[in-house]
Amino acid sequence: MITSALKNEIGLRIGRVCSALKKNGYDAMLVSSNANLYYTSGRIFSGYTYIDANKGATYFVKRPVGLSGDNVEYIRKPEQISELLKEKPHRIALELDSLSVNDYIRLCKVFAESEIVDASAVLRYLRSVKTDFEIEKMKECGVRHDEAYKHIHKIYREGMTDIELQIEVERQLRLNGSLGIFRIHGESMELFMGNVLCGDNADAPSPYDFAMGGAGLNDSLPVGCNGTAIRPGMTVMVDMCGNFNGYMTDMTRVFYVGRLDRLAKIAHETSIAIHHRLVKESRPGIPAARLYEIALEMTKDAGLEDYFMGHKQKAGYIGHGVGIEVNEAPVLAPRSKELLERGNVIAIEPKYVIPHVGAVGVESTYVVTDDGLECITNFPEEMAELY
Repeated sequence: MITSALKNEIGLRIGRVCSALKKNGYDAMLVSSNANLYYTSGRIFSGYTYIDANKGATYFVKRPVGLSGDNVEYIRKPEQISELLKEKPHRIALELDSLSVNDYIRLCKVFAESEIVDASAVLRYLRSVKTDFEIEKMKECGVRHDEAYKHIHKIYREGMTDIELQIEVERQLRLNGSLGIFRIHGESMELFMGNVLCGDNADAPSPYDFAMGGAGLNDSLPVGCNGTAIRPGMTVMVDMCGNFNGYMTDMTRVFYVGRLDRLAKIAHETSIAIHHRLVKESRPGIPAARLYEIALEMTKDAGLEDYFMGHKQKAGYIGHGVGIEVNEAPVLAPRSKELLERGNVIAIEPKYVIPHVGAVGVESTYVVTDDGLECITNFPEEMAELY
């Protein structure tokens, strides 16, 4: 349902897109990916959002039936868009990072008289700077995410496997309002609701570009839990995504059974210390790469470099933007050229994999404010024993 508040919000976003189009010298933009359809309309539909730099948005809809409004036009095929436009754009921006080759070729024919440029970077930047409306949505997610994690101690039973625990965590998230999926940007990125990683499965390399891997339950989805029985001496990393209203929060907390390995404890405490340091030092204007450098420096000082962001296979970042998709800009990586801005929402996740023990480390979601980072996933950071 499109409320008056959401209608005003969408108007604000379309205005931002129009300003960006003019700044880049583009006449129009056409988007069709679910994430950007949601960003530009407040709902998912089969079709396109067409944004004229001067006139605003028109929604060309194939499905579902029943949508209405002065700026809604029903079509059966994209070729009708050109027929319905009164003015043809000289330069039109398309989502070249997500369009298939076939769709690109087809749209090039639709706009045969136009110069085609790439809208991907423009949209990625605009979505990285959240509005107050979006931040409130994400704060709501953080509260619900925290509430679901409070049940982890209650649902653990001795002798459980990782998949049995994950199913129960998923159940708590769903009972608390989770929509059950989360959107991931990028080629061949797949995961169901998140990861629970126990023991040496945390060290199993995965083809997916996540901070931690896991072998998975089947070669068709080689990531995450693999049926490992939770035993004394293992850590249990719970990295589940919160999606309660179309926006995401990302949070990792670690548990253990029976005893706590000393090196694992040191590594986890180092992760917490990195978070606290970055909260103090992060302000609008700080390079995203500097946050990675600080985490690496503190890791080296603690003698933990061999275990940082993986052991057998390492991830090349310690954080990422979060929003409609779980992996938005900015990316906290050593070669990142991005600067933090007020309104960014970022998940920071300095993690370590200790062989024969498992993964440790904290991931929390933060809003970048003028005064620094505001955490919106506030479940306790310390490792806790399951019993």
